[in-house]
Amino acid sequence: MLIRSFGISDVGKRREKNEDSYLVNDDLRLYAVADGMGGHLGGDIASKLATDTLDEVVKALESDPDTTLQEGVSIKPGEYQGYLRYAIKLSSKRIFDRSRDESQLKGMGTTMVSILFRDNKVYIANVGDSRAYRIRDEEIVQVTKDHSLVGEQMRAGIMTEEEARGSRLKNIITRSVGFQEDVDADIDIRVVRQGDRYLLCSDGLSNLMEDGEIRDVVATNDLEKAAKRLVDLANERGGDDNITVILAEVSELDEDVGATGSDDPTIEF
Repeated sequence: MLIRSFGISDVGKRREKNEDSYLVNDDLRLYAVADGMGGHLGGDIASKLATDTLDEVVKALESDPDTTLQEGVSIKPGEYQGYLRYAIKLSSKRIFDRSRDESQLKGMGTTMVSILFRDNKVYIANVGDSRAYRIRDEEIVQVTKDHSLVGEQMRAGIMTEEEARGSRLKNIITRSVGFQEDVDADIDIRVVRQGDRYLLCSDGLSNLMEDGEIRDVVATNDLEKAAKRLVDLANERGGDDNITVILAEVSELDEDVGATGSDDPTIEF
């Protein structure tokens, strides 16, 4: 597979520092956005630990399937959902341990959304409310579920999307990486098509733009222009949080891989 990508992060208009981190690794075909928990001194440290750990784990498992794992963990070569799940669990432990050892970092944590392309499929893992979208044939689909209070209320039918967007509770996260020692990521596996574009973003973008607006920008621009335009639009609408955007496009498929797998909206492991 050939994946083309572009990533950008901006502090926004109202924050003093950028607590988002992102990972773009075209060699591994691995991409991630992490949004450090606001209001905590270590938000930027937590998000960087998460993206660095993800990169380290996937790289190690790809190069040496017998690499040393935590006690009780076993991952088969090519079990890509296991790669992501383990990396996020290890991230959570490392962040939690550091916050326990350094009192000024107590309570730090981060969201994490990541995608890994292999064998004409994309493996998607997320914790928190940073999002992944797929743009295909001018249609946009959010392929992650927000682990947030308003997200849960929307899924329960208690709150509409419009109400959620304006809610004072929209920043309350119900699951994060590092706030507790262990965390489970949601895993989704999808068959990809040539031309698919996947967007990863922090809520600094998704809180200020509707899905259709995002689709229009991504569908009508090249990757770099689209990502920069999305950041500009979020800043024009107040830029009240850090804004991070990654776009990854499936430019070529593997010819020797059959179109096996599932395109179900969610596959849990």
